[in-house]
Amino acid sequence: MNKIEPRTLPGFMELLPKEQILFNQMKEKIQKSYEKFGFLPIDTPIIEMADVLLAKAGGETEKQIYRFQKGENDLTLRFDLTVPLAKYVTEYYNDLSFPFRRYQIGKVYRGERPQKGRFREFYQCDIDIIGDGELSIINDAEMPSVIYNTIKELGFEDFTICMNNRKLLTGLFEELELQNESVEVMRIIDKLDKIGKENVIACIKDLGIEDKKIDTIIKFIEIDGTTDEKLQKVEDLNISTETFKTGLEELKQVVNYVRNFGVPDNNFKVDFTIARGLDYYTGTVYETFLNEYREIGSVCSGGRYDNLAEYYTDKKLPGVGISIGFTRLFYKLNELQAIKEENKSISKVLVISMIEDKSKAIEVATILRKNNIPTEVYLEEKKIKAKFKYADKLLIPYVIVIGEDEIANNVVTLKNMQTGEQETLKLEDVINKIK
Repeated sequence: MNKIEPRTLPGFMELLPKEQILFNQMKEKIQKSYEKFGFLPIDTPIIEMADVLLAKAGGETEKQIYRFQKGENDLTLRFDLTVPLAKYVTEYYNDLSFPFRRYQIGKVYRGERPQKGRFREFYQCDIDIIGDGELSIINDAEMPSVIYNTIKELGFEDFTICMNNRKLLTGLFEELELQNESVEVMRIIDKLDKIGKENVIACIKDLGIEDKKIDTIIKFIEIDGTTDEKLQKVEDLNISTETFKTGLEELKQVVNYVRNFGVPDNNFKVDFTIARGLDYYTGTVYETFLNEYREIGSVCSGGRYDNLAEYYTDKKLPGVGISIGFTRLFYKLNELQAIKEENKSISKVLVISMIEDKSKAIEVATILRKNNIPTEVYLEEKKIKAKFKYADKLLIPYVIVIGEDEIANNVVTLKNMQTGEQETLKLEDVINKIK
C-alpha cells in the first residue's frame, strides 16, 4: 500500500503542544480582558450562504474568499467576524439588548498568497458595541481602555494606541474638492508606514491630484507635538467644512474620555496618518503598536462605523469595534522570543505506580483532580527511569510515587522535578503544598 506524505497546506498554522499551551494562555487572557469590560460571547458559523456573506464584498476581498458548492447551496467560509456580526445582529435584533456588546474569538479564512507571518486560516479576537439608532461617542473612548488593559494582560508595557477620526480627512478632502478621490487617498495614506512618504506622494499624484493639494494633505498628516498641541494645530487650520469640525469635536471628546478611562498619555496619541483602509469606517479609528516590536505592524486596530447592517436591514445600527489578528501576532512574537509561557505543561502532577496494580495510583489522581489539580497517571509498564524521563520531557513539575511502603503507611512520595527535592507526605499535605 502506497503511503501518503503527511503535510499541512501553506498558510495554515499547526503548533507542537508546548507552543499550543502558550497560544491558549494568551487567547484566554484576551478573552478574560474582554469579559472584564462586560462584553458578551457569541459564535457564528464558519460556513455561511454566499449571498449573505458577500452582500457587501467586492474587489480584493471577494478574490480572497473561499467559495464552494455543496448540492444546490452556494457557500463561503467567513473572511472576517464583522460581516457575520452584521447578519447576527439583524437576525436576532428582537432578542438583543442595545447597546449590544459582544466579543467573538474564532478562525477566519482568506485565500491570499501565504508568506511568513501571514496566514490563510487565522484567529481574530473581536469586540464591538452596536447601538440601536445611535451610539454615544464615549463608547469610542472605551475601546482604547480595552486595548490598554488587554495588551498589559499579555505582558507588554511599552505600546502606543494611535487614534484619528476619518471625518477630519473627509472634511479636508471636501475643502480641497477631492470627495471623489477621498477613499482611495485614505487607503494610500494608510500605507505610509509600509511604503514611505515619497511613495505615498507618488501614489496620490497617480490619481491626477495637483501638487498644491497633495502638499496640503501631507502637511496635515505630518502635524506633530503632544496630543493637545496636535488638536490645537488642527483647530488653527480653520477648515470650514462641517464634516471637519464634527471630526475635530469628536476627537477632542474621545481624548478627554480616554484619559477618564485611565489610559496614560504615554500609551496613546493622536496620529493623523491613521486612516484605516477599509471604507466602512466613518469616525474614530485606532491602530496599536508595540514600540519594541514596531516591525510587527499594528497588533490591534478598528474604528467607528455608521451603519453595520445596511445590506440586511433598514434599521440604523451604528457601532465601534476593534480586532486583534491573533495568529499573526502570536507567530511574530514567538519568532522574536518576546513571549514566554506561564505554565510549561498542562499536568501539574504525574502519578507513578511502583507496583503492577494501578488502583491506588488512579485513586490518588482522582482525589487530586477533585481538588482542581491537573493530574495524569503513567499506566504503561516501563522502567522507573523512563517514567521520570516522560515527566521531565513534558515539563511536569511534580511526580508522585506510590509503592508498597507508601500504600502500607497511607502516604505518597512527592518529587519536585525542578529542585530534585523528595519528601514523603500525607495526600492532604501534598494538596496543600502544590494547589
